[in-house]
Amino acid sequence: MIDHVGLQASDYPRSRAFYVKALAPLGYVPVMEVTREQSGSYEGTGFGAEGRPHFWIGGGDARGGATHVAFIAASRADVDRFYTAAIAAGGRDNGAPGVRPHYHANYYGAFVLDPDGNNIEAVCHAAAT
Repeated sequence: MIDHVGLQASDYPRSRAFYVKALAPLGYVPVMEVTREQSGSYEGTGFGAEGRPHFWIGGGDARGGATHVAFIAASRADVDRFYTAAIAAGGRDNGAPGVRPHYHANYYGAFVLDPDGNNIEAVCHAAAT
């Protein structure tokens, strides 16, 4: 349903470095870069898998209020690795890895605040193995 989503970063180089490390355990890597010269105003990085950018961060003023973005993780171990990598990259804990039964019995997620305070989640919907 959604083709891609983008967030504005108040400190683009810092946020880019954060997402490179935080999303690596989920298999999402930078697949496209856009410069201000190319776009006329926007500088950004598109992250994705298999060469297709689905998640973008861009330079500019961060807008008011936080945004929530949840990334699919293939396994609960990938959720754990995301959380560890995101915290090591400078993210702030917003919910350690664990089951969230109020969503459904197999909802296993972790939440980290990025450098601009956006709530970034990795979630696995598979049953524990």
